Amino acid sequence: MAIYGGIDLGGTKIQAIVLDSDGHRVLGEARHETPRSGGPDAVAREIAASLREAATEAKMPEERLAGIGVGAPGEVDPEAGTVANAGNLPGWEEAFPLADKLSQALGGVRVNLGNDVGVATRAELELGAGRGARSLLGVFWGTGVGGALMLDGELWRGRGGAGEIGHTVVKLGGARCPCGRRGCLEAYAGRRAMEAKVLRKQSRGAKTDLFEIMREKGHDALSSGIWAHALKHGDELAQKLIERAVRALGAGIASAVNLLDVERVVLGGGLGTRFGDEMAQRVAAAMRPHLFNDDRPPELRVAALGDLGGAIGAAMLCGPVS
Repeated sequence: MAIYGGIDLGGTKIQAIVLDSDGHRVLGEARHETPRSGGPDAVAREIAASLREAATEAKMPEERLAGIGVGAPGEVDPEAGTVANAGNLPGWEEAFPLADKLSQALGGVRVNLGNDVGVATRAELELGAGRGARSLLGVFWGTGVGGALMLDGELWRGRGGAGEIGHTVVKLGGARCPCGRRGCLEAYAGRRAMEAKVLRKQSRGAKTDLFEIMREKGHDALSSGIWAHALKHGDELAQKLIERAVRALGAGIASAVNLLDVERVVLGGGLGTRFGDEMAQRVAAAMRPHLFNDDRPPELRVAALGDLGGAIGAAMLCGPVS
């Protein structure tokens, strides 16, 4: 039985797992915060540390793993083993040889790279909420808004940049996106952009408990759990910004459906999985006014693999998982 490592690299967390080859048992896991400074080298060191911790829990020395897969944001070149332009990671613009760096740090184990949302969507198609679908749109709502397409059971990469639903325009001349452009879906629904909006609103006198909750929990960013806590306790600014995000998600996803006519949409990511079915139904309702074929909307499901889906999908880069 082959044992693989899987890493889901996000803007706020690094999730590591050790997975057996049948895809059904996570033997060890670890979760670390993504460094907010130090550039790609600091992130690579933290990835290696999280994988070692997961391997220790699995009682499997990392050098004995059959392979390690990493799902990363930004421009991923699997052949070269590099990641570039990872906008939600610190100082990560130039191509960085992540596969080689990790292999050297982890005893020479082979490291494969893939797009973070692409690997998570593939995992949902084969093992989770996408099972049985021939066409699937994965929308991962977290630090940013990522997307991936499975068409006829295969990941559609286009020329390498397919699936960037977070950077489809939902409002001409609209809010400034972290990517530098205006009106992107991510400018309204990405957690990083929402946090910046809270800061601006608060500086103009708006009342919110979001940052107080953040300090109480010992965090340095507004995580999905903080947003959920604020909503539960009736924070009006949090409610308004989440509703704004839901409207943007509805418009963006509906536009993608109008173009591609996929049969199923899976909503994942830190915010998507945290809020669950109730929020998914709100997104589905926000989609309906924008759907051309509104009499047959696609089925919308919450990602079934939860927080581990990205890491499971990353492990699947290394070999067959059934």
